[in-house]
Amino acid sequence: MLQTSRSAWQRPAGDDTWQDEVARFEAEHPDLDTLEVILPDSNGVLRGKWLPGSALRKVFENGVALPFSLFGLDVWGREVEETGMHIETGDKDGVCWPVPGSLRAVPWADRPTAQVLLSMHDRDGGAFLCDPRHVLSRMTDRLAGQDLTATAAFELEFYLFEDQDDGDWSGAPQPVFSTHLGPARQNMYALSDLEAFMPLVDEIRRSADAQDIPADAAVSEAAPGQFELNLHYRRDPLRAADDAVLLRRLVAGVARKHNLKASFMAKPFVEWPGSGMHVHVSLENGAGNIFANPDSGRTRLGHAIKGLIDTMPEAHLLFVSTFNGFRRMQPGSYAPTSICWGHDNRSVALRVPAGTPESARIEHRIAGADANPYLVLTGVLAGMLQGITGAEAPPPPVEGNAYEKTAPRLTPWMDEAIDAFAASQRMSDAVGADMHKVLVDIKRHELFAFGREISTLERQTYL
Repeated sequence: MLQTSRSAWQRPAGDDTWQDEVARFEAEHPDLDTLEVILPDSNGVLRGKWLPGSALRKVFENGVALPFSLFGLDVWGREVEETGMHIETGDKDGVCWPVPGSLRAVPWADRPTAQVLLSMHDRDGGAFLCDPRHVLSRMTDRLAGQDLTATAAFELEFYLFEDQDDGDWSGAPQPVFSTHLGPARQNMYALSDLEAFMPLVDEIRRSADAQDIPADAAVSEAAPGQFELNLHYRRDPLRAADDAVLLRRLVAGVARKHNLKASFMAKPFVEWPGSGMHVHVSLENGAGNIFANPDSGRTRLGHAIKGLIDTMPEAHLLFVSTFNGFRRMQPGSYAPTSICWGHDNRSVALRVPAGTPESARIEHRIAGADANPYLVLTGVLAGMLQGITGAEAPPPPVEGNAYEKTAPRLTPWMDEAIDAFAASQRMSDAVGADMHKVLVDIKRHELFAFGREISTLERQTYL
């Protein structure tokens, strides 16, 4: 299970640039009290340690020892024995090295604090291929083999709730605008809703600037207390996924400071829209955006769409990875539920936004806001790459309301998505054989745990 590759990320200590990064930070933050080292796991849950500020240079020089088995945990942080990554291996440690350029101050912390992203390696410096960041890195290497790079940007939706003193969220939560008058209280794109939370929105923006997270537009979304934040494009897919991971952490941290809870749960309410993670992607070669080429751009865009359509059912588990996330796939949830595409159409799974030829791209609209951004982008790039190499035309675009069309549907059932992913050789190739097995084992374990729970509705009906 502990398969590694020496061809991915090299040991950062072999590059003197880390010394410049640390020296600059030390000069700017001489009073550093705490260092948070952050390792996103298979579910995108952030694991790691708090270290004294004095450990900063040591972390960059020597790395941080953390167990490989962190990538074999379920969403509750419990060991999933089926992964074969735990005590049967001796529960060995890997060496986690800081991701270059990710050392940042934490503006919302009460004491002088820094954070740094980690990636997992073996002791010889090889990449641990169950680390989702390395999974995405491996996919970008495959693109490079076709003389292609990807430009990407995420959009994230979330709800704000009044924080609860006892931390008990077992009952139905109430979003921050639950006391406002009026039916449904959607109030989409309302500036008044942003103004009502101006101190919070302003602090999110300032904190994003301080952490070099390229946050762009803030929007009041389609439900009470729901908001969306957009990120600028990165020409490095790894940095784009880093942005999404760290923006979720930033929003949650700033909201806590304002006595609010920010939740990226995909579907907290039956009656209101779920929260999605949209990703905009274009592909480039030495001449620029291949979708903008006046002679071949439209054709190659179609090829990429065809690849995404063909792989969508088997990649679904990468985009919707939680039990709750599949509730968002029900009709009427504002999430795309059918396998189709269209021009400037927000009811489809794959939207080609309106814009200049130079900005031609695909907006992939399936993922839940709680999905792992590294794996989401891996699945998107895998589909696009298959389409580009296969060079087949897509089906016709959908016009009008895709919910009323007869296109094949994405399953709303987690067990069907797991089975499709497990049976797919293309997905095994996309994420690597080890990661493929680990994801299947973890998700089957989680599904079993939810299946054992007896709901309130069952007791109300049958007791």
